[in-house]
Amino acid sequence: MFKSSLDTLEQFKEVLQGLPKDCYSQSCSVLSNSTIGQHTRHIIELYLCLLNGYETADVSYDRRERDLKIEQDLSFAIKQLEYIQAQLDRPNKSIKISYELAGSETCLDSNYFREVMYNLEHTIHHHALIKVGVEHFTSIQLPESFGVAPSTMQYRETCAQ
Repeated sequence: MFKSSLDTLEQFKEVLQGLPKDCYSQSCSVLSNSTIGQHTRHIIELYLCLLNGYETADVSYDRRERDLKIEQDLSFAIKQLEYIQAQLDRPNKSIKISYELAGSETCLDSNYFREVMYNLEHTIHHHALIKVGVEHFTSIQLPESFGVAPSTMQYRETCAQ
């Protein structure tokens, strides 16, 4: 689980480092005028919520910081990804997840490993969106696996045989 998460984050860093500087924070019509940087910030902030809430075993993805520097400064975003990679591998433990739904707070029981998996799936989903933005702005050839769930890649390999 940690290996998949770390590998996915590493691939993400490589993709981001290969972008022309002007497209990271440029509004993209095919992404409903959001930016690659905004999707990157969203990924990073959810991981940071999990890491920051680990000690107290209390995580709220809704109450994240929304640091605009992450979506505007590519080198800062990459440093945040490196921080996440360095901190992610931790022992499992019970965690409370708080969500705001319909104006009231709901708490769910979860655990650290489950939330790492949630963040991995969430990251892959946003990578698929980022891929659309990258292909809109550039002719960069992205890895086939970027934005694709590992189970989908395995399924495709099985079908090809």
